[in-house]
Amino acid sequence: MFHRLLSRHARLYTEMVTANAIIHGDRDHLLGFDASEHPVALQLGGSEADALAYAAREGQAYGYDEINLNCGCPSDRVQNGRFGACLMAEPQRVADCVAAMQAEVNIPVTVKCRLGIDELDSDEHLHGFIESVAAAGCRVFIVHARKAWLNGLSPKENREIPPLQYERVHALKRLYPELTIVINGGIEDLGMAQSQLETLDGVMLGRAAYKNPYVLAEVDQRLFGEMHAPSREQVVEALLPYVAAEQQRGAPVKQVSRHILGLYNGRPGAKIWRRRLSVPQSGCGVDYIRHALDAVQ
Repeated sequence: MFHRLLSRHARLYTEMVTANAIIHGDRDHLLGFDASEHPVALQLGGSEADALAYAAREGQAYGYDEINLNCGCPSDRVQNGRFGACLMAEPQRVADCVAAMQAEVNIPVTVKCRLGIDELDSDEHLHGFIESVAAAGCRVFIVHARKAWLNGLSPKENREIPPLQYERVHALKRLYPELTIVINGGIEDLGMAQSQLETLDGVMLGRAAYKNPYVLAEVDQRLFGEMHAPSREQVVEALLPYVAAEQQRGAPVKQVSRHILGLYNGRPGAKIWRRRLSVPQSGCGVDYIRHALDAVQ
């Protein structure tokens, strides 16, 4: 909701939710979202076609605009579950999963992947992966422009140490012009994003949108022709009714406040904003956020 208030047009993605969690868990908690958040994509983790097909069907029933299969996360927990980046070693399995999901939904099924993993990082392997999954019907690939080392590097290190290779993502677009190719990885501002959009179909912002979320406030103005960008204060004021409604449902205010800590990054008052929001009092309501806002004005 916070990011949607910053941009009306950017497509938002959920955190990765495993298919088995959707099968066995609280679906309202895992899949529920506010209608004003559209367009929003559900990112799934899994490697079993039947389970992913079930989860995709549930995602469509909840109103998501896209189902995205994560084939790029390198964490140990994900590897142990045989999904995430390790799936890049099994292109046919990914293709089977995509086909099973597409058979259950009429919204796009997309794939997020890396350039490769471990020793499987040649162009030949990457192109084979793309071709196999595209043959199953996937038309959109979000490509993190790094390989992943599944052994020896932490998830954080895998976001920083393997070198960015943007040209290999651009080469995919030249080789497969009929596919939608979206680039991810190391893009920190809209200037960098706009340069990528000269030849690619889209840009995904990950850490940048979380560390410095106000970068999204200019998306509509610079990329979609809107006249004005919302101020930080306008975004917070618009968020407060949502915070109050979530609190009535039993959600602690901190579940929202911890995600807006970066709103004033690089601006006067950033330190006091983070400090005020980092120590919420038990039972506090939206006034706690409003007081933090007052302190930075």
